[in-house]
Amino acid sequence: MAIEKVREYLKNFNAENRIVELDSSSATVELAAQALGCEGKRIAKTLSFKIGEDCILIVAAGDAKIDNHAYKEKFGVKAKMLCFDEVEDKIGHAVGGVCPFAVNDGVKVYLDESLKRFETVFPACGSSNSAIELNLAELQEFSKCECWVDVCKDWRE
Repeated sequence: MAIEKVREYLKNFNAENRIVELDSSSATVELAAQALGCEGKRIAKTLSFKIGEDCILIVAAGDAKIDNHAYKEKFGVKAKMLCFDEVEDKIGHAVGGVCPFAVNDGVKVYLDESLKRFETVFPACGSSNSAIELNLAELQEFSKCECWVDVCKDWRE
């Protein structure tokens, strides 16, 4: 089960006991925010994209949307999300539990600037009813991200 894979991975950071397993689904931003009692924009959603034969993850604030122009400027190709059926095989987590931890080899992680508004955020932990509260330094370290990017829109005030 992916949550156990994430729990084992987070042992490297002494954070495995910080995973919260919820009684209800956290598979969408809205459901996660409701279950965690926080604003939806503080949910760190993880989006899966295909670049040629490679896959990348972009972790963004819950209220942010991919800006196709900015994405193409950064990655050199049009944004193409993975199909539902491809996600678990290519990333290592099923839709609803995709997170930037314990992903398949070769999957690169990027953190979007939209997250920098918050002291802490809540990414999933491999299942559709899990999360962990992390500050941005922890998210950057635990995700082993390539870098911060600015590829989202609709979150700026």
